[in-house]
Amino acid sequence: MNFTLRIWRQKGPASPGDLVTYPMKDVSPDMSLLEMLDGLNERLIAEGQEPIAFESDCREGICGVCGLTINGIPHGRRRSTTTCQLHMRMFEDGEEITIEPFRAGCFPVVKDLVVDRRAFDRIIASGGFISASTGSAPEANSLPVSKKMSDRAMDAAQCIGCGACVASCPNGSAMLFVGAKISHLGLLPQGQPERYDRARKMVAQMDREGFGACTNTGECEAVCPKDISLEFIARMFRDYLRSVFVERPESGAGGGP
Repeated sequence: MNFTLRIWRQKGPASPGDLVTYPMKDVSPDMSLLEMLDGLNERLIAEGQEPIAFESDCREGICGVCGLTINGIPHGRRRSTTTCQLHMRMFEDGEEITIEPFRAGCFPVVKDLVVDRRAFDRIIASGGFISASTGSAPEANSLPVSKKMSDRAMDAAQCIGCGACVASCPNGSAMLFVGAKISHLGLLPQGQPERYDRARKMVAQMDREGFGACTNTGECEAVCPKDISLEFIARMFRDYLRSVFVERPESGAGGGP
């Protein structure tokens, strides 16, 4: 397969960037998009040029660091798929493919296709820890959890923090990410003691980072590679409002899911 690649190149955060065209020939349809970029980088190095900077780790759709904007869509046009799982057979032979970093004000470009997503780490850190007794593992049935609640908690916990939701949102909102992170603990008994304090702190940190507001366009849900539901944004709002108007800050008061 042959492709024409238009790839964003930018030397650093303070440097201007531009799309640079690279022809790619004889690409195996079984290659992932990242493997194709590996091949392009090998060619650039052999020609004495600087390789393209991009992030990857597990390449199994687990870690979330591989996020790229492909033809204007975070992770590309195939639903429920991370960039590393996007294979070249999903494109047309001879197609022009534009590859850019995730575009969001809170994700500044570091170099080429690499963006700084540490704002997500700071939001997670602001939520603190859960209160759990130390010692030997507790009896598995000592904290019964209904299948409905455990399934919903697992649905929220699937979020890999890739940032596609932010990059797709016209407002640069992180509410799908924050909603998932608040909900996956808020749905379980272990997360109850700090449930409302956690919601208040994480939403406050999200605002400090400068992420935009949610206006329910649904773009975040559409591009999420793990199909995180908008319902977790609604749960986040409910917990946050209760933390402000009902629970005393730092009280540790909890409640049922």
